Amino acid sequence: MMSVAARPSPTPEAGFSICPRPLCDRLDTIQIQGGTSMLRIGIIGSNFITETFIDAARHVDGLQLAAHYSRSAERGAEFADKHGIPCRFTDLEEMAASRELDAVYIASPNSLHAEQAVLFMKRGKHVLCEKPIASNSRELREMIAASREHGVLLLEAMKSTFLPNFAAIRDNLGRLGEVRQYFASFCQYSSRYDRYKAGEVLNAFKPELSNGSLMDIGVYCLYPLVALFGKPQTVQASAVMLDTGVDGRGSLLLGYPGMEALIAHSKISDSSLPAEIQGEQGVMRIERISQPASVRLQLRGGPEEDLSRPQAANTMQYEIEAFVRLIAEGRTESDINTFELSLAVMEVMDEARRQIGLVFPADRA
Repeated sequence: MMSVAARPSPTPEAGFSICPRPLCDRLDTIQIQGGTSMLRIGIIGSNFITETFIDAARHVDGLQLAAHYSRSAERGAEFADKHGIPCRFTDLEEMAASRELDAVYIASPNSLHAEQAVLFMKRGKHVLCEKPIASNSRELREMIAASREHGVLLLEAMKSTFLPNFAAIRDNLGRLGEVRQYFASFCQYSSRYDRYKAGEVLNAFKPELSNGSLMDIGVYCLYPLVALFGKPQTVQASAVMLDTGVDGRGSLLLGYPGMEALIAHSKISDSSLPAEIQGEQGVMRIERISQPASVRLQLRGGPEEDLSRPQAANTMQYEIEAFVRLIAEGRTESDINTFELSLAVMEVMDEARRQIGLVFPADRA
């Protein structure tokens, strides 16, 4: 991947952009070694997720980090220089219209996902959008409509379903016989919670950003469930609400014919419980449902089998590879993280939020 020498940070000002002489022309004329087209991607966000994304992207063939957006010119220049990103913007409209990128990775606060994604799709850019892909199902439908209207790919960056170990789960699910229960827990004491208790309200606990335990980490338990078993018929939700109006932790009881699913999620307590899928013939145990690290199967009366498959250390690599491949194939929808799947998950979260009284400003739009 091409690197760019560091340049002095510009004086911060509204709506500036800096791009050196174009490193490449449009996508269909770019050729790299081996004759493979190079996809130029821009990044929105400067957090730990974008750092992880960049690390993974450097291991993906046919992808170039081309642009970065930050509201702060100074911080944006520092981030772009650190990672050798040639174009930097503080104006999203200008970035979306730029001929220096073909796609964008959106890792901004949840409340901004839909607006930013639609903006870029209207400008003909493919979109890889962090989970949860939107604040609610209404926003997601608008995003899907924009993808179809403008013929560009929209993909929710839920990485777990692209992992080799998730394929191992799916491939061996039938060995459990009739499945009776799914249990998944993602409980992780937020690094920001102590500051919240001290009176400092950070983004992680602001309803105006469409945040909270369900949206930020509960979705990691829900998405694999719906991917494997479809949308549940019934939803029962409970939560511990914080003073800001978001959920600090919560539970979901989800009903299927002959089966139930229990999900526990929290940003105010820890747990290391594995996920389980229980069937009449045995049980499957999954470490770290958010990015399955190991998969073990124990059939009734038999020894435990390790079904785990080799995986890259940075598990974001698989969703990025899928994103690049789908664009190369001219696709506008993934056959793994389908629109139907993303919409079903969002509709369940809409109903869960309704039951616990979690309302976002985006719901009133």
